[in-house]
Amino acid sequence: MNGFIADKTFRVVIVGENQQMHVYKDNKLWKSYLISTGKNGFGEQYGSECTPRGLHQIRAKIGDGLPENTVFQSRRPNGEVYSPDYALTQPKERDWIITRILWLSGLEPGKNRFGNVDTAKRKIYIHGTPAENLLGKPGSRGCIRMANKDIVEFFDYIPIHTIVEIK
Repeated sequence: MNGFIADKTFRVVIVGENQQMHVYKDNKLWKSYLISTGKNGFGEQYGSECTPRGLHQIRAKIGDGLPENTVFQSRRPNGEVYSPDYALTQPKERDWIITRILWLSGLEPGKNRFGNVDTAKRKIYIHGTPAENLLGKPGSRGCIRMANKDIVEFFDYIPIHTIVEIK
């Protein structure tokens, strides 16, 4: 697993079929969250805007301590704070990445790691979204979207290098 030691206390399973993310603590279901995966379905190819399947790990946590609705560009807070009024001044197709980011890295060479299937190079995240009314159905550009209060909670307790299985 690329030299990192995975945290074994937690394990995350993302189930596309019912748009749920299940968090296991000490091998017992501990929490579940409503999410949104890729509107183009599941797949690993760069540029597909699909959610990649298989085993991943959380490679980085971004946004600790920042206010809810902080807007990120290229994984950095850009000084904007999302609000519905502010969104009206922006392009309609803008893909909002807000509040927190957990950047995923694939663990399976040839499936979701290296080359045109590399999850990290595809910039696949678990992140907050202003489109909370769309959770429960596919709608992202490949990332896993969560409600903002949920991503804050999840971010605060989940360790880096936690295994995330997407199926």
